[in-house]
Amino acid sequence: MTESTKSPSAGGGLPVLKYWVEKSVSPQGVKIWEKLNHQSSCLSCAWGTGGQKGGFVNEEGEYLQRCAKSVEAISAELQEGIKPDFFAQFTIEELQQLDSQQCDQLGRLSYPVILRKDSNHYERITWQEVYDIAEKAFKHPPERVASYSSGRSSNEAAFILQLMMRALGSNNLADCSDLCHAPSTVGLKEVFGSGTSMVSLESLKQSDCVVLIGSNAPANHPRLMNELIKIRDKGGKVIIVNPQIEVGLVKFASPAFPIKSLLKGGSDISTLYVQPIPGSDVAVFVGIQKSLLEQNLINFDYLRNYTDGWQEVVNHAENTSWDTIIDTCGLSREEIEEVAYTIGKSQKVVFAWAMGITHHTNGVDNVKSIANTALITGNAGKMGAGTMPIRGHSNVQGFGSMGVTIRLSELIKQALKEIIGQSVTETKGYSARGLITASDNHKVDTLFCLGGNLYGANPDLTEAKRSLSNIETIFYVATKPNLGHFHGLAKENTLILPVFNRFENPHRTTTESGNNFVRLNEMGTTHLQDGDLVSEIELITEIADKILGENPINWKQLQDTSYIRELIAKTIPGYQKIGEIDKTKEEFTIDDRIFTQPRFKTANGKAQMQVTPLPVLTIPDKEFFEVSADSKGIVLILGTGRGYGQHNTVVYNTADKYRGMLHRYCILMNREDIKKGGFVENQRVKVKGDAGELDNIEIIAGNILQGTAFMFYPEANILFKAHIDNLAETPAYKRVPIFIYS
Repeated sequence: MTESTKSPSAGGGLPVLKYWVEKSVSPQGVKIWEKLNHQSSCLSCAWGTGGQKGGFVNEEGEYLQRCAKSVEAISAELQEGIKPDFFAQFTIEELQQLDSQQCDQLGRLSYPVILRKDSNHYERITWQEVYDIAEKAFKHPPERVASYSSGRSSNEAAFILQLMMRALGSNNLADCSDLCHAPSTVGLKEVFGSGTSMVSLESLKQSDCVVLIGSNAPANHPRLMNELIKIRDKGGKVIIVNPQIEVGLVKFASPAFPIKSLLKGGSDISTLYVQPIPGSDVAVFVGIQKSLLEQNLINFDYLRNYTDGWQEVVNHAENTSWDTIIDTCGLSREEIEEVAYTIGKSQKVVFAWAMGITHHTNGVDNVKSIANTALITGNAGKMGAGTMPIRGHSNVQGFGSMGVTIRLSELIKQALKEIIGQSVTETKGYSARGLITASDNHKVDTLFCLGGNLYGANPDLTEAKRSLSNIETIFYVATKPNLGHFHGLAKENTLILPVFNRFENPHRTTTESGNNFVRLNEMGTTHLQDGDLVSEIELITEIADKILGENPINWKQLQDTSYIRELIAKTIPGYQKIGEIDKTKEEFTIDDRIFTQPRFKTANGKAQMQVTPLPVLTIPDKEFFEVSADSKGIVLILGTGRGYGQHNTVVYNTADKYRGMLHRYCILMNREDIKKGGFVENQRVKVKGDAGELDNIEIIAGNILQGTAFMFYPEANILFKAHIDNLAETPAYKRVPIFIYS
């Protein structure tokens, strides 16, 4: 580890308590606590809590299962509505000067608006006008109509969105998961026949070792830290694989344990912490496999009985030289051997990861290499062990389950055929990146965005803005303004359509956690008494009724969400129990996803292991960036990510004190790189990538691997083009060559 001077000594801690207290005594305080206790799932991450047992209760019946991320999300949703004259006062050019936090703080969207071609102002319109515009916009050929969606919405809205699109004949169902965990879905489905976590919360609690790769859980999934603390307390191990030292992964002071953790300055989290070169994860895990083989820690009986392709994987590890592995990943042989020994000697190992694994051009191979490592140690298909991608948005996994994907299973296709009365189109469809490319080539006329920030979430913001400007009509369905509403403007009509959030909906909905648990959300009310809002369900069904009529689907009947759940039960594998959930109120774990026995969902029940080639990692020289010959600086590999006061592209707090980054336009660098580049700490510099440049960026010295740097997403997205994993079409946000100069 490199030495830190600015970071706090632990993650979490008193700043979290202070935030809770400040929000509790604020004018919103009573409403915040009311919504925290509402019988609905948390709006924030997919770790999941809430539902029928109450807002603070998880699926294991444990109380106090909320975190500051929940409060941030609820507090933002409880803002006052945007005033009726707001959009008349500010031009689109003025709104484009706002940053992400300023957009969010404008308040709640409370009436529909439109920006017409050649107009400088959004203007209020009626819902009837919205539906009339939609009727015309969706009449374009189906291959020229697309949707994009966010995991903040419900299973029911997701299901009818894809139902409408497929009834139209379109497979252009882009989703925010295309930009994050698509490599996990693709890779795990190839190996295990199921693309989600095989580990439930109950199973995680039985683990004696967790390998956490490419995740900043203290910031993005704080309640996962409580489980890691409990594993450490019972003598278990936690191995961290991350190029950057995150203080909360070393020590975390959890408010959930005030005596043993919070008041004692934090609980130890990492047993081992290794910092590989970004993008080298396959080399790391092939190295672990090689060391396991050399230490006689491979479970050959398990491999012979429960896997195919294992011999090739073992041979590949054996035949890959240590020099190649070490040169690729930057870790020492001793570090890899210690990690391998810890894994091999543990009885129940969970392998968990986030976007530090998936945001690479070989993201799918990264996932498969982790799966291979789990399998050669027999850590798949038993309680306390397995593979566990840590999902981001609260219902992002539910959207995939509901069929919002360009990779629809044959089983769901056949079930949908019975509902829509026609075969589902076999056209490939556009992923989130495919959508940007297609619209840049003038191949999309209509785009319906159910939440999200397609503009801000994409690399190369210049390309994203240009691409979206080629689309004739864009519908943005949202609760609050974001950057995309002011930069991702259509050629003819851009509409922003306000909807109820999860705890305001006038009907019940469901959501799915990253650990495959389905929660039932009770209906609620909104504080926007004068607002002109609709539910997502009403909006989609009204549009579908306008463009498709009543045959073979009565879309108005689908405004009854219990009826949607009946259709889901008949259509979506593992979701049969949802058909009775309104009567039973029994939330459930989806069938056939949590593997407690080594029989998987592949054709023969065996895991399908595959060789993962080591990546060839290169770093361009200064000339690649087309700067003047006398420019002095340094080439580094940049990884982008979220701050501690941020959820996806929404920034709630600009300062990230845990990293010593007090504003959004900083770059975190290793001290040796600062010296090598001829800089000093806190100097303002220019940062250039292959797509753009940022000026006046402050250098912050921090605990990051030499040769690498860190900046905030989405601000840094303007720097780089979308270099994607060809199998999952996910961009490489975590390995971006940059040149830093003054």
